[in-house]
Amino acid sequence: MMNGKTIAFLVAPEGVEQVELTEPWKAVKQAGGTPQLISTDSGQIQGFNHLDKADEFAVDDTVDNADPASFDGLVLPGGVANPDFLRTQPGAVRFVHAFFDAGKPVAAICHAPWTLIEADVVRGRTMTSWPSLQTDLRNAGATWVDQEVVVDTEGPNTLVTSRKPDDLKAFCQAATDAFGQ
Repeated sequence: MMNGKTIAFLVAPEGVEQVELTEPWKAVKQAGGTPQLISTDSGQIQGFNHLDKADEFAVDDTVDNADPASFDGLVLPGGVANPDFLRTQPGAVRFVHAFFDAGKPVAAICHAPWTLIEADVVRGRTMTSWPSLQTDLRNAGATWVDQEVVVDTEGPNTLVTSRKPDDLKAFCQAATDAFGQ
């Protein structure tokens, strides 16, 4: 379904919720796609299981070097610290915004919509997130709903969002479906 498609996974050097990185990564590979780990720094990123350090992962490219045009879609995993850091990095925000400009599908889970808010791409979209972001999303012009997965096609691209790790099965299916189109 995704043969020949390359999907960027954008994460901060530390603070990503590991399961929100590894499960969509596996889903992309199982669907025949090629995941690529993009971060603000080269080297390794540190995954977390909530507040505890987990595994490290090798970065394939940095936001300053990676060309969004070479990717078919974008996954934004959550964790609290991960998107909070990314939204303060102009290169990461530009990288995210480029996918919306190009009409490419984006999938964001948990706290990841913070980065979407900073990129100013949520206005008029229906989406979900970790519940504590609902006011932030509404203030940025989105319609927030409490569902395990939301697929919004009312903007320049397909936007897939989910709330939390418990939603990963539905999130991974919706994301790979969007990337496979």
